Amino acid sequence: MKILVTGGCGYVGSKLIPLLLEKKHKIINIDIQWFGNYLTKHKNLINIKDDLANFEKYKIKKIDTVIHLASVANDPMAEIDKNLSWETSALNTLRLMNFMDKNGIKRILYASSGSVYGIKTEKKVTEKSSLEPISLYNKVKMVTERIILSYKNIESFIIRPATVCGFSERMRLDVTVNALTYSALKNGTINVFGGKQVRPNIHIDDMVDLYIFFLNAKKNLVGIYNAGFENKSILEIAKNIKKIIPSNINIIKDKNDPRSYRLNSDKLNKIGFFPRKNIEDAIYELRNLYNSKKLVDKKNYHSLKWLKKKL
Repeated sequence: MKILVTGGCGYVGSKLIPLLLEKKHKIINIDIQWFGNYLTKHKNLINIKDDLANFEKYKIKKIDTVIHLASVANDPMAEIDKNLSWETSALNTLRLMNFMDKNGIKRILYASSGSVYGIKTEKKVTEKSSLEPISLYNKVKMVTERIILSYKNIESFIIRPATVCGFSERMRLDVTVNALTYSALKNGTINVFGGKQVRPNIHIDDMVDLYIFFLNAKKNLVGIYNAGFENKSILEIAKNIKKIIPSNINIIKDKNDPRSYRLNSDKLNKIGFFPRKNIEDAIYELRNLYNSKKLVDKKNYHSLKWLKKKL
C-alpha cells in the first residue's frame, strides 16, 4: 500500500512509520520538522521537510490512504499563534481533502483528540456525547473533523485519542505519564497540580496498532472512535509511578489545571480492537530506558518551550 503520512516526524509518527515500513508499505511523509527528524532513511520512505500547505507542489500521485497526524500538539501550543493553529489543522486539512477528492484517494485516518468533548462529569463519555470544547486546540480539532466528514465520498476514520504515553524516538516529556515518570526518575519528586483532574490514557504502541488496524478495516467500519482505555486522575497516576519508582508526591493546590475528561472506548472493543499495554507498562519501559541511559532529557522533548523558540 502507498500511504501519505502528514506529521510523521512527531511523537506518534516516529513510532508508526518504521512499523509501516516493516510491513512493506511505501510511505511519503511530509512534516515541517519543528522538533527534528528521527526517521531512519529507507528505500520505501520519501521524507519531505516542508509545511503541509505546500504539499501539492511535490506532485504526489497514486496514494491509497492518508494518515493525517499533522497538528499543533496541545492546548498551550495552540495559544502561541492562533492563526497558525487554524491554518495547520483546519485550513491544511481542507487543502488535503480537496486533493484527495480530485485524485480519487478513498481513505483517511485522522488524529483528532479526546478532549473535544470538553469537561464531562458522566462516567461514560462515548462517541455520541456532545462536543463542548473549552480551548482553541479542542475547537480546531472539532472543526477539522467536520471538514473531513463533509466529504461523503471518502472513507473517514476519525480517531479521538486519549493522552498518549510511552517511549518514542521523537520523545515527549510534556505529556502526563511521561512527564511525571521522568520527574520521579530525575528528581525523586512528582509535582501534582491539583490532582483530581481525570485523564484518559493510551500507550503509544496501542496508538500505533490502532492506525494499522484501520488501514485494513472494512468500509462499513468508517466513523468516529474514542481511543483511551484508562481514565485516571493525575494523583492516581502519580501513585502508580511511586509504586514503581521510589519518589515523593508534592501536591500543589494553588495551581490547578482545570482540564478534566474521560473516554469510553467500548465501540473499539466491539469491532475487535483491544489494547495490549497500559500505563504501568509505559512507566516500567521509561524507567528501564532511563537506567540504561537511553532516555535523556532534550530541549525538543518539551514541545511548548521548543516551539516558542522556533516561532
